Amino acid sequence: MGDKNAARKPPRRTRERILEASLRLFNEYGEPNVTTQLISDDLGISPGNLYYHFRSKDEIIESLFADFERRIEDTLAAPERRLPDVEDVWLFLHLVFESVWDYRFLYRDLTELISRNRLLETHFQRILRHQIHTAELICDGLVASGQMRASRAEIHSLAVTMTMTATYWLNFEFVREPRRPVDAAALGRGAFHVMSLAAPYLVGRSRELFEQLAQRYLPDGAT
Repeated sequence: MGDKNAARKPPRRTRERILEASLRLFNEYGEPNVTTQLISDDLGISPGNLYYHFRSKDEIIESLFADFERRIEDTLAAPERRLPDVEDVWLFLHLVFESVWDYRFLYRDLTELISRNRLLETHFQRILRHQIHTAELICDGLVASGQMRASRAEIHSLAVTMTMTATYWLNFEFVREPRRPVDAAALGRGAFHVMSLAAPYLVGRSRELFEQLAQRYLPDGAT
């Protein structure tokens, strides 16, 4: 049994290397511009070796998406131990944007990917619904603790708008400055602008805390 397990380790390791290289290449060049031949060349393996682990590029994408889905769903599992405050919301948004950044090819090429892959389409729809629901729960908590004033209709509209902004933020950054590589600094800007959508509804100390966080994370007035 031990010999069998040892024999299986190299294939698993090759599979991991394929996924790591694919994610890096997809993020750097965009998924449509990366072929299985390019992935094989990058790894120094034969196309046949790659196809032993993944029958197509779509299988690689689906495996990477499954990793992303597990990570984002963990992030979206909003803590229920206590009512949130503005700093909790800020941290939550940064965690969401970190997941988006690490798998940014999914968001940059989102329309193309879901138009040809039914699995990604249905699962991404589920992620969006979960994002909206979590945003509503967080806003409900802020209202319950007296840190926000908003009606149920306003909370739902705000949750949808926050989710939409987070989903298309990297595309906006790329279109705004197409010749400038989108870098990790876009995460802070994205989180700030999503949080800014809720700012008009914040009251008292929570509004002051938002202003302090904005100064801390955007010291140079970056937009």
